[in-house]
Amino acid sequence: MDSPRGAAVKAEDFGLKGPRGWAFRGVGIDAAPGSLIAVEGPSGSGRTCLLLALTGRMKPTRGHAEVGGHGLPKRMTAVRRIAALGPVSGVNELDQALTVAEQLREGALLQRHYGAPVRAMLRPRAERRAVAEARITAALAAAGLDLATLPKGERTSVRDLERLESVRLSVAIALLGSPGLLALDDLDLKLSDTERAEAWDLLRSVAARGITVLAVCSEAPADAIVLRTSPKEPAGPAGSAGPDAPAVAQSGAGAAADSGSETDTKHDTKHDTKHDTKSDSENDDTKGADDALAEAGRA
Repeated sequence: MDSPRGAAVKAEDFGLKGPRGWAFRGVGIDAAPGSLIAVEGPSGSGRTCLLLALTGRMKPTRGHAEVGGHGLPKRMTAVRRIAALGPVSGVNELDQALTVAEQLREGALLQRHYGAPVRAMLRPRAERRAVAEARITAALAAAGLDLATLPKGERTSVRDLERLESVRLSVAIALLGSPGLLALDDLDLKLSDTERAEAWDLLRSVAARGITVLAVCSEAPADAIVLRTSPKEPAGPAGSAGPDAPAVAQSGAGAAADSGSETDTKHDTKHDTKHDTKSDSENDDTKGADDALAEAGRA
């Protein structure tokens, strides 16, 4: 793979409103290239929409953001070129009917057609095949996926992969294009505590290579820059968007932060919902996120 060049991620008062409400709003972040960024929050709080907006797959309706120096929403296409998106339900999922080898070859083929320079297409077929195989081998190594450990090796069906193996395969495919930003949805879904720790270790190793990592999760690690989304108004400076703000993301003070100052966000109210019933406005907020996600289409 080519030497990666991480993308800085910046946003100010960033938001997206769907037909029936805000998916998220009030997002602010200033993360250096090679940062590990976690989008933490409950399901339905706009986490996936924020991920898609920061990778150029959904058009924001408020504020401004920059990814790798490309401004959003004006340069969404440029952001998509440098931001690799892992599987997002209903957007770009892994093909369960393929084998692991077929999924990798498809990823390499798409990269060659849409991400490689024109001169690469003019190389002899044997040379192109050798280059693709080398890229796949390097990507698998970076993702920590050893095909020999799978039940049927490279002929193992994608549907038969364990959840963590699926995450590693997704990372490998994403790395084929040497992205500046790697974005993953629902990282810790259906993972045990041990597997969750392994997944975060994997993303730390990717970030250590210089690639900025953005991952949606239910619980962020202590060393990540954290954006917290919540259907409730946060109790702090981030709540300045107003009492009707349904989903505000807060930038946490992770070990990789490069903003020069730290912000305490431990007081967020994401765990205070057990004794409350959802209001009409909160239901509209969740619908807003669902509507916005439905409009994203295929990445």
